[in-house]
Amino acid sequence: MRTRLAICRKKKRFASEADAIEAAQVATIDLRPYACDRCFQYHLTSRTKGKRRLPDVD
Repeated sequence: MRTRLAICRKKKRFASEADAIEAAQVATIDLRPYACDRCFQYHLTSRTKGKRRLPDVD
């Protein structure tokens, strides 16, 4: 599904997937990173359908 431009503009952007994963791991809710087809950076989403799981933090 393509990201709507209005949604992309509202979301925080991460320059790398590693930065997005780090932010998702410290969040209080389950978030997953995804590559945005609008800005070509990474955002976080709470939707889990079809998204891969984050690595476990030890």
